[in-house]
Amino acid sequence: MAVRHHLIDRPPSALWAVLEDEKQYGRWVVGTSGSRPAEGRWPELGSSISYTLHLGPKELSGRTTVRRIERPGALELEAESGSLGTARIAFDIRPWGEDRTLVILDEHPLSGFGGILHNALLDGLLQIRHRSMLARLAKVVEGAADERDASPLGTS
Repeated sequence: MAVRHHLIDRPPSALWAVLEDEKQYGRWVVGTSGSRPAEGRWPELGSSISYTLHLGPKELSGRTTVRRIERPGALELEAESGSLGTARIAFDIRPWGEDRTLVILDEHPLSGFGGILHNALLDGLLQIRHRSMLARLAKVVEGAADERDASPLGTS
């Protein structure tokens, strides 16, 4: 399993505002773009979003489905990436002090090519991806919160 954590300089509510916006998905998930609703209302249980997944010059269609949601502490997703298979992606969201959030990301392959090849090397690659993804998520969350704070009414 590839587990990584990141401290975000905003409260959990700011993180949830980004996680609940399916249009933001491509801004923080490494390798994805063009996220759009697929089924249900994101991020309700069983809802999903579709997107394009870029692996070098190759493009695949992907879909992510909400498998568990417990606001404000947990969000678990199942990502389907065609021939690459499926993966479980779990966010453990913890308040850290008065205005910060500790995010713990745990991902592991469930099926397909990724599941067959799951080993320490793959976990190492996931760690590199997670470092970038969590840094991008923090940047989106912190930037979105700054934009809301700067608006005249405090809302976007």
